[in-house]
Amino acid sequence: MGGPSRTSLNVELKEAACNGHVDQLYDILVQDSYILDLMDQTNFVEAPIHIAARAGKTLFVVELATLKPYLALKLNAEGDSALHLALKLGHIDTTRAIINLNCELIRVKGKRRMTPLHAVVKMGHVSLLEEFLYSCPSSIEDLTTQNESPLHIATKNMKLGALRVLFGFAHRINKEDVLNLRDDDGNTILHIAVSTNSVKAAELLVNNVDMGARNRENCTTLDIFRRQGQLQKKDMGVVLHRASIVSNYLNTLIKRRDSHLGVIGYAKGLGSIAGDIRSVILVVVVLISTATYQAVLSPPGGYWQDGRPPHVAGKIIMGSWESSYFGLLNTSAFCASVCTIIVLVMGLPFAFFLEACTMFISCSYFVSVFTIFPSLDLTTLFLLLMFGGILIMFHLVAFEVHRRKREKQNVGKGVWIRD
Repeated sequence: MGGPSRTSLNVELKEAACNGHVDQLYDILVQDSYILDLMDQTNFVEAPIHIAARAGKTLFVVELATLKPYLALKLNAEGDSALHLALKLGHIDTTRAIINLNCELIRVKGKRRMTPLHAVVKMGHVSLLEEFLYSCPSSIEDLTTQNESPLHIATKNMKLGALRVLFGFAHRINKEDVLNLRDDDGNTILHIAVSTNSVKAAELLVNNVDMGARNRENCTTLDIFRRQGQLQKKDMGVVLHRASIVSNYLNTLIKRRDSHLGVIGYAKGLGSIAGDIRSVILVVVVLISTATYQAVLSPPGGYWQDGRPPHVAGKIIMGSWESSYFGLLNTSAFCASVCTIIVLVMGLPFAFFLEACTMFISCSYFVSVFTIFPSLDLTTLFLLLMFGGILIMFHLVAFEVHRRKREKQNVGKGVWIRD
């Protein structure tokens, strides 16, 4: 007498999945070792892993995903993977177990190319969102069929907590470009925040998203606000009109630096070329700054060694006008190289410490210049002070960029409540 038919085994398998009976799963596999493999040949079916995920049977889901990893990638007729289903039905333990098996499952695209990350953003489950992002950072770049990023979904659904987590995380992993992505209608997340009258979202985004960006209707964020008529919120107008000129300037400065020096290319995968460009420039400017600093310590002709009048020990031997020209040219080269170093490292990890070092070495340089050079004429003194002022300005801008970047990186940290 033959064994049970495959149809009856399929029924048993579904019952085992619904009840989470792992031992029964293996009993079925003993009777038909190919029963799971046949599911790989059929698309958009309700596989046992989907049934177990719906029921929140974590151990059964993990067992199936371990035996046949492809099952965790399969979509059912509704366009959902096992992870999608566990999320939608609130089975958090099952969700965590699945992403612990394979974090790339966070990027599985279901119906309308919605990933589990998009789903958790739409739910507004902040703690789970943080786990998803840290498990699979690149998932923040995934787009739906309407070209909506996770930030678009958070803004449209007014999930401020999720938006703050995404915003801060994008800055921590240097993916700030996702803030300016546009959906099919050409809308940035700031367009959406204004159109939905989400004042707190607009306040978060206004100094970090291009306010001049135009959507498919050729509207900027201010245009959208003006068109709202009686629906306008006074607070929204205040937020938009207080958009910091300084912030916009600093953001533009960083973007131009990135485009010219290869940071954008590096982020998009042109790493070897962009990295080489940055390295070459950095090596050259460091050599120039080293040479110019050394030239002050060992100037042509050296120093007076004796202190008998009219000589002053430690002062440069070179004549006054020659020393003025030498000092000005050397200082201009030193300042240009240090400013280039500051621009190169501005906004990058550990930039604060590098900028602090350049500030201290710059102070040391100017102390040396004013110590070893004889009495300087007013023109030379003015020009040297001007160079020093430029260096101070560059350092202040760099420190401000660093401060603002740290603030942005800290946005959304430790937010463990659902909004």
